[in-house]
Amino acid sequence: MNTEIFGIVVTFLLAIGISIPLGKYIAKVYAGKPTFLDGIFGPLEKLFYKSSKIQPEQGMNWKQHLAALLTINAVWLVIGFILLMTQSSLPFNPDKNPNMSPDLALNTAISFLVNCNLQHYSGETGLTYLTQIWLMFLQFVSAATGMAAAVVVFEAFKNKTTTLLGNFYVYFVKSITRILLPISAVVATILIFQGTPMTFEGKDVITTMEAEQVEVSRGPAAAFIAIKHLGTNGGGFFGTNSAHPLENPTYLTNMTEMIAQLIIPLAMVFAFGFYINRRKFSWMIFLTMTVGFLCLAVPNVMMETNGNPNIAAMGVDNSLGSMEGKEVRLGAAASGFWSIVTTVISTGSVNSMHDSSMPLSGMNELLAMMINSFYGGAGVGVLNFFVFIVLAVFISGLMVGRTPELLGKKIEAKEMKIAMIVALIHPLLILGGTALGAAFPDLTRDTLNNPSFHGFSEILYEYTSSAANNGSGFEGLGDNTPWWNFSTSVVLLLGRYLPIIGPVALAGFLAHKRYVPESAGTLATDTTTFGTIVLTVILIVAALAFFPVLTLGPIADYFTTISL
Repeated sequence: MNTEIFGIVVTFLLAIGISIPLGKYIAKVYAGKPTFLDGIFGPLEKLFYKSSKIQPEQGMNWKQHLAALLTINAVWLVIGFILLMTQSSLPFNPDKNPNMSPDLALNTAISFLVNCNLQHYSGETGLTYLTQIWLMFLQFVSAATGMAAAVVVFEAFKNKTTTLLGNFYVYFVKSITRILLPISAVVATILIFQGTPMTFEGKDVITTMEAEQVEVSRGPAAAFIAIKHLGTNGGGFFGTNSAHPLENPTYLTNMTEMIAQLIIPLAMVFAFGFYINRRKFSWMIFLTMTVGFLCLAVPNVMMETNGNPNIAAMGVDNSLGSMEGKEVRLGAAASGFWSIVTTVISTGSVNSMHDSSMPLSGMNELLAMMINSFYGGAGVGVLNFFVFIVLAVFISGLMVGRTPELLGKKIEAKEMKIAMIVALIHPLLILGGTALGAAFPDLTRDTLNNPSFHGFSEILYEYTSSAANNGSGFEGLGDNTPWWNFSTSVVLLLGRYLPIIGPVALAGFLAHKRYVPESAGTLATDTTTFGTIVLTVILIVAALAFFPVLTLGPIADYFTTISL
């Protein structure tokens, strides 16, 4: 067990060690400074701009950024829906997989578009190689969309007073060419050498140790899996995601995939500090996020490694931990740590079945998505945390009797209204969706894998995962029904775009304000004290919004199944 804990610590420290220089590199990329990849990707980017008639030197205000973002996302949604509805008659379908139903195609297209990858199908049988490649494309562009939106916020605080916040298409293209694509190639190479398939051939036939012949699905999996983690997407090429031995063959691939999930969200925090030349401010953000992350991760690792006391009471050896729904090659500790990494970061990939987690581990997985501000997804994690920074600055200003200021910009009524709407829309989507699911049992009862409190947790988890654009689930839930497909589609769309529109609008308003030089009375926002205030605001919002519903789900589940 000590070796397993050591592996977790090394994984986390490696991710931090990579993210700091990566953050500096990302800041250079978005600032237009020279990097070592200019000679490779510079000409390709110029060719793309010329062929698409994009003027990279033309600045955009915040409204133009959002118009560009929403327009190209709408185009990808239509294309994806058509492909999924017609995939059986298209090329690259050696296993003869059928078309998706309209409701499932809509849910899948939206889910991958919004960086959620909530999969109501099994990858081996639900998609063809062509549609897998299209979804892999969406995993690149959805991550780049979030990163480009985050740079708008960076740009707002880099300049003293401005209405132009760079060019969305430049940020978007560079996110893919200079960041996501090169690192994905490295991750995919590691996976290939560890046994992950990368082929366009159909199913293979193998002979088992029992001398029976079985078909094994394969395909261009390595490339798909690399960007699913690096872009914090999480969609599984195979149905069981990274619990599948071809998606995640060894402990080395498990470490690689966890590090890949972590480095972009962490690096974007450090990039913020490098970009606006306020490194202490980015360290405050990082340390605040890390405290919140560890408060969720450490208990999960402990609960999963300690095992189920009900199993131990039966005289069964529980020394390996709670191994229900987990892979022996990975172990309980690494699975418990992954469960928080993937829910905190909103990746949504799984290397164990979260439905089989200990009840309070499931609660922490839910809390990670409900808070949705500790690291978060590629780019959007910074946006979510930015909203809570604005709230904390405003509250702190009221306490000391001064007009709240953030990095030289006054926080006034308009900014507070936007911040509060964004902060409250997340619990509204989760609680509203869960309430509807519980209010119409005829639509949900037969889809639940468990009765009582745990069944309620399955409903709560599905809408929480959708609102957080996470994509993981308490699997066992039969979610491929018109109710689940349509209701989660609405939550997916609102949960993705409203938390992007709000911070981008905030950035636009703040950038336009007159810069106020810092003075002796200015609230310091790069201190441990301010980080504590931000963390407190996050916890208060989460506690007030979600504690009641958690008592009806995982907490009640704990007291009825474990503590007795």
